Amino acid sequence: MVTFQQKILHLVKCFRRQWPLFSNSERTTVCGADCMLMALQLSMAEVNKQHHGDFTVSLSDVLEMWNYLLHDKLGLYENMKEPENYTDVKKAYNDFLARSNMLDLIDIYEKCYSLGLLAEDESISPVQLLEFISGVMNAQENNGSLVSTPTQINRQSQNHMKMTILAKKSVCSYLSLLVNSKDDLAVAHILNVPDRGLGREAFTNLKHASQERKMSIFLMATSFIRTIELGGRDFGSSMYDPLRAHVKGLSNFVNFIDKLQEIVGEILNTRIAGGRILSTVKMHLIKGRSNGDPFCQAVEEAVQDLDLKIKNIIDSQQEILTASTTGVSPARPKLHSINHGTAYCGRDTVKVLLVLLDEEAVSPPTQNKADLLCDNESLNLCGITSVLTLFRSPARSNGSSPKPLRQRILKSMDEKVIKMKQSSIKSQFACTYKNDLSEKNGQHSHAIPTCKHPAPKQHLKAGKPTEGPNSYLDVPGLGTISESVHQTRSYTEMGKLSCQPRNKNSENEQMDLNNDKIICDKESEPSLQKNTKRLKTSNSSKKELDSKIGGKRKQTKTARSLDEFSSSVVSLSSIDSIF
Repeated sequence: MVTFQQKILHLVKCFRRQWPLFSNSERTTVCGADCMLMALQLSMAEVNKQHHGDFTVSLSDVLEMWNYLLHDKLGLYENMKEPENYTDVKKAYNDFLARSNMLDLIDIYEKCYSLGLLAEDESISPVQLLEFISGVMNAQENNGSLVSTPTQINRQSQNHMKMTILAKKSVCSYLSLLVNSKDDLAVAHILNVPDRGLGREAFTNLKHASQERKMSIFLMATSFIRTIELGGRDFGSSMYDPLRAHVKGLSNFVNFIDKLQEIVGEILNTRIAGGRILSTVKMHLIKGRSNGDPFCQAVEEAVQDLDLKIKNIIDSQQEILTASTTGVSPARPKLHSINHGTAYCGRDTVKVLLVLLDEEAVSPPTQNKADLLCDNESLNLCGITSVLTLFRSPARSNGSSPKPLRQRILKSMDEKVIKMKQSSIKSQFACTYKNDLSEKNGQHSHAIPTCKHPAPKQHLKAGKPTEGPNSYLDVPGLGTISESVHQTRSYTEMGKLSCQPRNKNSENEQMDLNNDKIICDKESEPSLQKNTKRLKTSNSSKKELDSKIGGKRKQTKTARSLDEFSSSVVSLSSIDSIF
């Protein structure tokens, strides 16, 4: 088993040396057996959604399709029946790997043999590769060791092994995303590990946004956060963008990856940079957990194992470099700059991380496929959600579904505010509104008749208005504005219009013939008109009283003058009698 695994690792090393023949990017990662199975599960669920409308797939169907896919890609046909929709599933599987910038072990194997990159002693048969990827070799070698152990110890070791696999997968996902930003599976593993409040809803929103922009999930999250940081919260997205609710968690995730990138670019010593990256990831994963947490212990062991592997990789590279030198000073390279260590932003560290990920990709696959593909107790304890559950998301609305709840609530609140404003204004300025009765009956007056001459003067008797078409104008002298408005509205409900004198030069009165409204700018205009009428009435009565008083004064003056004349006549007659 160890020898065969080394052969597969040598196969991957040939791919690294001749990567331009395989891919367009030097940072293309290798998809191991477990990664291949998860990609196939997602591809089958996507095809089922296209044909049946449900993003679901059973474990038995996945294993059946997995077995047929391995035989088909390796050319080992054994009279097997082709599963349903196999062509669509295979196309979706290859497209998923291409979008994620990954190559599986079978593609690398076929490419290396087609190009003749392997020697005869390093040859691998298709059957051997099939047994290794399907896990048959690993199961045969582990059968004898597990029988002699007690059941309790076996269960404890199995639980510890599950925790170790999950912890190592989380750490390797951070490293994979560090060198390959298009790896969507790595984002699914670590988006909410540790807890950032980025659950299934956040992943769904990111997936939909990335599909619209045609970019990877991590690049979509990075673009969203960068736009907000540089241009402001309003500039980054619209008010109803679903990603706005996850700004804090996405910012935490993107900034942590940036921190790892800074370590890669700033520390030139590969050994120190690798140790610093692993320690940073470890502290980030165990943050907020107790020391006795099984996941913390598993992360500690996984980081120690990976750190030891990085040191061994660096030592082996130095031995190869020392053995290949001839002792003669080499010529200065022409294609490299003087500071080529910093110009490539830690290229040596990236190469070491790629070799480490290649070694993890050729590790034996997981025996229990249910633990790998489905939600279980160990995943829930670590706060991890299965890949299928994360990628299973409801379809986005196409416009026929109701509007979002937030938008409906805002609309109802705006309508309530408008109604409150209208009712308050209508109680104070009733003259500015149309006739309610005419609106109900569908009648709209498009002209406002006015009278050229003032209405005839009406007299009041005992404080009551006289009967007549214009009797509503003659209100009591102590009437208020609300009473006048009430009488005006009651009159308009009868469908009548008043004939009042109009002042052509008045600026306080406006007319809107299109909306059938008369807008009064001053509240006191009706009361002023009534006060004017009251003044006219009082002046006329005063004149009548003055005329009566003046007549009485004239009569008294005439009587006084007659009395004086008679008294003077009497006095003259008395004088004449004396003489």
